[in-house]
Amino acid sequence: MRRIEKVVGRGQAVAKALLRRAPTLTLPFDTRSRSRLAATLDNGEEVTLFLPRGTILRDGDALVTEDGGLVRVVAAPQPVLRATCVDPHILLRAAYHLGNRHTPVEVGPDYLQLEHDPVLRDLLLRLGLTVIAIEAPFEPEAGAYGGGHKHGHDETFEEDYALAQQAYQDRHGHASQHGRAHDHDHGHGDDHGHGDDHGHGHGHDHGHKHDHGHGHKH
Repeated sequence: MRRIEKVVGRGQAVAKALLRRAPTLTLPFDTRSRSRLAATLDNGEEVTLFLPRGTILRDGDALVTEDGGLVRVVAAPQPVLRATCVDPHILLRAAYHLGNRHTPVEVGPDYLQLEHDPVLRDLLLRLGLTVIAIEAPFEPEAGAYGGGHKHGHDETFEEDYALAQQAYQDRHGHASQHGRAHDHDHGHGDDHGHGDDHGHGHGHDHGHKHDHGHGHKH
């Protein structure tokens, strides 16, 4: 069983002719969101995927096997809801509400597409969209930190969430730490000033003792 640890995204340096001849791996979106997976290629060969945490495979990606072979990823058709509306403002409102619910959404030129969910279907209908159930490949937008599929039942959810939080802290926590460091330095300066006063008094006492000693010797 061959092992796959590397993925090359669409548009990167992979010869198209080689990729067209490569065996394919057809998977729905939920499975393409898993970093660890035992899978069967469309030609019947069994492989294991051991990809970096948080990897989401896209249609057309190239997988590189441990022996240098290529495997082409194909997005499998799956049950989805397609929401449309002639009013772009209503589409924007729908995208906003779905985003508030952290729902993976595929954004098309005149539609929104999401995994089948009766509650979200009712929401979209109430907002004034037309919603139909179809079978189609599902390619949602990537999340703010490169993810985009964060269901609680996902086996990599905790790791991916931690990565997103770390990215947020790296980006936004630096300013807070800098501010705290500035406050600390300011406070340290005040202490230093106090120390100068103390040192001055100590120096005065020392000088007094020195003069007294000098007088005694004389």
